[in-house]
Amino acid sequence: MTDLTGRTAVVTGGGSGLGAAIARSLHAAGADVVLVGRDETKLAATASALGSRARGLACDVSDAASVEALREALGDTEVSILVNNAGIPGPVAALTDIGVDDWDEVFAVNVRGTYLLCKALLPGMIARGDGDVINIASVSGKRPLAHRTPYCASKMAVIGLTSTLAFEVGPAGVRVNSLSPGPVQGPRMERNFRLEAERSGTTVDDAEQVFVSRAALGRMVTEEEVGAAVLAMLAMPGMCGADVDLSAGMVA
Repeated sequence: MTDLTGRTAVVTGGGSGLGAAIARSLHAAGADVVLVGRDETKLAATASALGSRARGLACDVSDAASVEALREALGDTEVSILVNNAGIPGPVAALTDIGVDDWDEVFAVNVRGTYLLCKALLPGMIARGDGDVINIASVSGKRPLAHRTPYCASKMAVIGLTSTLAFEVGPAGVRVNSLSPGPVQGPRMERNFRLEAERSGTTVDDAEQVFVSRAALGRMVTEEEVGAAVLAMLAMPGMCGADVDLSAGMVA
């Protein structure tokens, strides 16, 4: 197992779901973990479940003042791992039926949030000459997915941000990569299948089967597999500017 003893990781969207699973993997590998999110109750519960070396800090990643308050709350903590996981799925609808506010909300969280956290925490990594940023993107940023334009566009933006930022901070010894999961088993995908079933007039099971049939392995990936992938990426210090596919073959 990758040994992260002595390192501090910030995981956005860390109170539940995929963020909590990533935090568990980092914590199990020895890292001190700071869980970041908007729901203080979820953050406290997840931090308590992890036990020592874990704490939660409330922050709206889309709000510049909130992110600055987070940076101040971290104080002298040397954050050497940043996992930008916070994201929202957005509407399931044709582009012509999507409201401007819904579009902007997706980009505010998924893209602006990634930018703001990087802006806040990269200076410390650059000054120390070492650090890792892993941005959670999605295979939906690399392949068509009808009725999900704001989400897909936002995740393609995250991949573009990653590759460019890697060349900006790589010379300082900071590695920036993105991880693109395919559909991950859990409440978010259940919601998407339910909405797609309502839109198309099919059953939830049919909507799920159509979706997973696009993957070579014919299944979704698990939260634990995503957490393991984050550790694997941290174990490869020569990786920088890469986008790692973890989709059970969805891209193929």
